Amino acid sequence: MAYTDDAVLAKLSALSEAADSIVTQAQWIMFHRRHAERTVQLWLQRLKDSTSHKRLNLIYLANEVAQQTKARHKEDFVVAFSPVIAEAVATAYKGASADIQNRIQRVVDVWKDRDIFEKPILEAIDTRIHEINQARGTAKAGLGGSIFGSAASVPAELTPLVTPQQNVTKLLLGMRTTANSANQEYDKLLGPNTTAPTAPVYAARLSGLLKTLAKAEGAVEQCVKARRELVVALQKVLDTNRNALVAEENQLETFVTRRMEVEDKKTEVERAIMAGLPDDEPFLSSIGSNEQRDTEPERPEVEALTPPSIEPELQEQSHAPGESEARETTTQSDGQGTGATSVLGLQFKSVSTTTNGSKKRKIDDSDAFPDLGEDDGIDSDVAEMLRRDSGGS
Repeated sequence: MAYTDDAVLAKLSALSEAADSIVTQAQWIMFHRRHAERTVQLWLQRLKDSTSHKRLNLIYLANEVAQQTKARHKEDFVVAFSPVIAEAVATAYKGASADIQNRIQRVVDVWKDRDIFEKPILEAIDTRIHEINQARGTAKAGLGGSIFGSAASVPAELTPLVTPQQNVTKLLLGMRTTANSANQEYDKLLGPNTTAPTAPVYAARLSGLLKTLAKAEGAVEQCVKARRELVVALQKVLDTNRNALVAEENQLETFVTRRMEVEDKKTEVERAIMAGLPDDEPFLSSIGSNEQRDTEPERPEVEALTPPSIEPELQEQSHAPGESEARETTTQSDGQGTGATSVLGLQFKSVSTTTNGSKKRKIDDSDAFPDLGEDDGIDSDVAEMLRRDSGGS
């Protein structure tokens, strides 16, 4: 059967899950390896238009063709599958049952173990599968919370980064495959160990290389643009966090200073309590009150609780008559010109006594009349009467 688009589509439509069917169709496709790029394009179109089970069969067919050509060192189909294999696997994996997804995952694991595709291609496949699994888990979690579902658990501060990062991830997958394909074609045509074909063939291949390089350039340019947008968004988030960090560091320093101040105050109060400060007396801080504390009077000394001595009291009693006589003499000298009233007022004299530690005055009435000394200043009749009274007694 000649190679045509209809022939390829017919072979792909006749494909079944049986191993013989997959091997037979793979042999026919590898026989026409000169049309590898066109065959892969038709294969991807058929995969997108098929059901889940049919997509799994087409993944099996791509696996058979890629592994056989890799083993024979004829990597035309490996190169042709590289730009589209991540998209094809994601299309077959998304929306499939758990059993089909597990089978597709086993095929991808075989590609990793045997290095069928380059590492960037395999990483792109893993990324697409991970995104599908994550989106499916988020959708299931949203059913229990709200009838509208729930968004991914992304902090509000990082929300501006979600869209730029998703754009970079999507563009990066296509860019890597396109760039790898362009590099391989460039090495085949202009590598150091290649031999230049005839001029017409060489011109045709150079034209094809120019198209491939232009395609790769456009893919890389889009990825660079998306990456710059992501960097701008990251810079905004970084500036916001830097400003917040400065404010939080200042706040931390303030609280550290206040904590140390409170600890010092607490230590000072505890020392005052240990020193015996009364409970009803307000506490005065030592900060700013050192001068007041220096001017305060000292506490008075408390007298010892001992009974008073007796000797000082006896000495006071012994000296009391002398003091009374001195007072009496002074009174007599002052009362000589005051008449009889002053004389009669001097007939009583007080004597200091001590009873139970308290001093009292005692009236001495041993003489009815005080001794007036000489008769100077006394009337003669009065003196005579006094002598008679004294003689009759």
